[in-house]
Amino acid sequence: MGPCKMPTMGSVAKFKAALASERGALGPFMITSDPAFVESAGYAGYDFVLLDMEHGPGTFENLQNLIRGANTVGICPIVRVPRGTDIWIDRALDVGAGGVLIPQIDTAEQARAAVSAAKFSPTGTRGTCRFVRSAGYGSVPGSTYFTEAQETAVLIQAEGRLAVENLDEILAVPGIDVLFVGPYDLSSSLGVVGEIDHPKVLSCIQGIAEKAAAKGVKLGCFADTVEGGKRWRDMGVRFIGYACDTYLFYQKAREDVESFSR
Repeated sequence: MGPCKMPTMGSVAKFKAALASERGALGPFMITSDPAFVESAGYAGYDFVLLDMEHGPGTFENLQNLIRGANTVGICPIVRVPRGTDIWIDRALDVGAGGVLIPQIDTAEQARAAVSAAKFSPTGTRGTCRFVRSAGYGSVPGSTYFTEAQETAVLIQAEGRLAVENLDEILAVPGIDVLFVGPYDLSSSLGVVGEIDHPKVLSCIQGIAEKAAAKGVKLGCFADTVEGGKRWRDMGVRFIGYACDTYLFYQKAREDVESFSR
């Protein structure tokens, strides 16, 4: 008989260690529906993959196979759930997500609801079933599973001016591992849409970083270049959602084609 274990929790521990390091944690958004891309990201050395169920075309049935791909190479699978529903949080964690990213959090009340949906009692209200994939289909004792699964990560996405206005109250909510800021969404809300290098945007993110650090919450940010990711890291950001799998492939392919054509 093989060992009874939870398939993702080892990668969660490694992800949290990267998050706590000076280097920070780096990983791509992924919208493809092929586990091979997820495995390749693990072999490349990323700290996590961000499986995007908000903007990607993937289905819930396919999600478990993407997470299996992550488990084969020990990379932490974080799922961005669709907006406006907590059942996706529960279901993503049941099939083995190591963390969930919840979009469009603007208030402390919404943040508390997100944490509650991701945690078992007494911390939250997540549905309890030990026969799901994240519990080894029942091979892990319930007492172990319901305790260790509390370590899965909760990331919330603050995307606009309202979230910034409510930032102090949001950061006071217990159980948040990462506050993720989308610079493009933020630029739009600040009236400089798409200008993520605008002084308004940089100043706002710097202020958010300082407040998050004071509350012991890690800050996350999107970057579509390595240089941009390093800039956020220098500002205190420790979770970098880097570009997108299809875009990374496109960039490299275009570079090769242009080089071949010269």
